[in-house]
Amino acid sequence: MAGAVADFGAIGETIVFLDYFKDMPDPRQRGKVMYPLDEVLLLCLLAVLAGAETFIDIARFGEKKRDLLCRFRRFENGTPSHDHLGDILATLDAAQFQRCFVAWVAAVTGTPAEVIAIDGKTLRRASRKGAKAAVHMVSAFAARQRLVLGQIKVAEKSNEIVAIPELLALLVIEGAIVTIDAMGCQRDIAAQILAQKADYVLALKGNQGTLREDVELFAAEQKANGFKDTEVSRHQTIDGDHGRIETRTTTVIHDVAWLQERHAWPGLSSLVMVESTREIGDKTEQETRFYISSLAAPADRLGPVIRSHWAIENSLHWVMDMVFRDDECRVRTDHAPANFTTLKHMAYNLVRKAPGKDSLRLKRKVAAWDDDFLASLLAA
Repeated sequence: MAGAVADFGAIGETIVFLDYFKDMPDPRQRGKVMYPLDEVLLLCLLAVLAGAETFIDIARFGEKKRDLLCRFRRFENGTPSHDHLGDILATLDAAQFQRCFVAWVAAVTGTPAEVIAIDGKTLRRASRKGAKAAVHMVSAFAARQRLVLGQIKVAEKSNEIVAIPELLALLVIEGAIVTIDAMGCQRDIAAQILAQKADYVLALKGNQGTLREDVELFAAEQKANGFKDTEVSRHQTIDGDHGRIETRTTTVIHDVAWLQERHAWPGLSSLVMVESTREIGDKTEQETRFYISSLAAPADRLGPVIRSHWAIENSLHWVMDMVFRDDECRVRTDHAPANFTTLKHMAYNLVRKAPGKDSLRLKRKVAAWDDDFLASLLAA
């Protein structure tokens, strides 16, 4: 594959992303390969950028866009059928493909991520009824840049607690703040984040048993007496949108020595309580959430960090469902679901970085209509 990239590099427009995949092992037998792997990856990415959702879509794109494809590579044998594409993606090493993706993203993002949100998502149709469980992917998302930094498939009969450390190990997170929901609130995960020279903010729920109980009881007692017996900082925000008014009060408890004596949590520096009140018409909803953090930061800093975690839900998971039709994807075989998700995350990052104020959905439509715009996305 490396030779193929070098041979074709002088044909036309440069494609930076392929440089990061040139050492990707080709699972096909040695000897004459009709469709070089770099051509297959280029075809798949361009097709997904232009709206392809299945291997049938990608194959038809290859038939219709031969002139565009030949601006970058020779495609001497044309493009593969949808069955052949499925076979290639199914046997391509998903872990190695993700490592190449992570290296590519690290190069194109430039500035380090400030807040990295980690969360899982199930590909609901990536299984047959009565067969294997649906594929579950855990992704790392740069909340401010709105870019996917990496992803990893949760192994069958496993869970996110095992997958998150593997994903963290792929990433350079030094100096970042890693936010994870309650599933990732584990001592080993906290210790790994610190070892990789980052900080954490972890949601705290019942899965940590007495830790949650102790924090909730202490916070309630201190709130009742006006927090006069402990060191705290507080910050409040009020947002109004579409007839809804939401008030968030963030309280950071900086005195955690008593908690460390009982639980010895790695790097614990603060407890965070976020109280939310939502007013929608005549209806009022209240919720209190707790977090633990390695940061000794005031409430006006930790509050926005916690809120930014939801960017992975609103700006990634929702977009993958509504724009990239993730939940409708029926790719199921072997490594194909994980690899197809990686391709879609590559497309997401390129469309997100493309200039202009059009929505991601509209940019993909324009990519399908305008070959020059589609080609320009590879350099975004």
